[in-house]
Amino acid sequence: MTSPRSATVVILHPQSGDPGKPPDTGGLEDLADVRYATGNDLVSALPGADVLFVWDFRSHALATAWPAADALRWVHAASAGVNHVLSPEVVSSEVVVTNSRGIFDEPMAEYVLTLALALAKDLPGTVRLQRDRRWRHRESERLGGRHALVAGTGPIGRAIGRKLAAVGMTVTGIGRRARETDPDLGSVLPMDRLADGLAEADYVVLAAPLTEQTRGMIDTAALSVMKPTARLINVGRGPLVVQDDLVEALAAARIAGAALDVFAAEPLPESSPLWTMENVIVSPHMSGDVVGWRSELVALFQDNLTRYLDGRPLRNVVDKQRGYVREGAS
Repeated sequence: MTSPRSATVVILHPQSGDPGKPPDTGGLEDLADVRYATGNDLVSALPGADVLFVWDFRSHALATAWPAADALRWVHAASAGVNHVLSPEVVSSEVVVTNSRGIFDEPMAEYVLTLALALAKDLPGTVRLQRDRRWRHRESERLGGRHALVAGTGPIGRAIGRKLAAVGMTVTGIGRRARETDPDLGSVLPMDRLADGLAEADYVVLAAPLTEQTRGMIDTAALSVMKPTARLINVGRGPLVVQDDLVEALAAARIAGAALDVFAAEPLPESSPLWTMENVIVSPHMSGDVVGWRSELVALFQDNLTRYLDGRPLRNVVDKQRGYVREGAS
């Protein structure tokens, strides 16, 4: 990418609420002409802009506003997932897409380990009993010696694999390409061997991107081959799981439990039976959000903006056809 020497940046942010406008944008405003826009006024903000910083990770406004993107060269997503910006028009265009790979890896891995421990030690049950002032001794389970299947072989999946292996779990990955030996995930199975991986796993951890291949990967057929003692942990994307099928399997005790941080519809509707199931942990899409995460996201974009202005290669360039960061990208 040749150096543009100057840039007009549109920051797409939510209308209100969390996360609101990004913090610490003074450095961005020193580097470029910055315009702030919500989904409702993105059409009027895009003309003449060559960079779009998608701070609103729930917004699909770019697809609607695309005809107004007359000078756009680069879209950066303040998230690991990029499905919300990869409209067919963006994919077929010459616009470069980057993501925020690297910010969420370790926090999400810590969160997955916490969820696995909570399920193994029945922490939700202890909290319920404490609330009811009931003294009921139980025996808990160990994680050491258990088998985890991690779906997703990117940086987040790898960080999860390392954390789970550190407590003595055997880890297997599942991804696009099979590998007999992997430094973080043991061995990696191809997606067409999902059933084999599920049948062996005590914990199934979903950290995969949402693609046509992974959408609905955990459905009735997948759940039926899991052990009745197995648990499902989803920190990837809600639509990786067919939610009604999961509810049915949990209610029938065909699997032992689930810990879910992402859902097909967010916020999770109050009417969802997942809220009240004793073998389910529900959290509000927070697995990667630690103190300071917003500032880290802005700092990553600012670094990339400096690279863009200097004509240097950008970090975290996404393969738009696959929705993955390109192999070897920094």
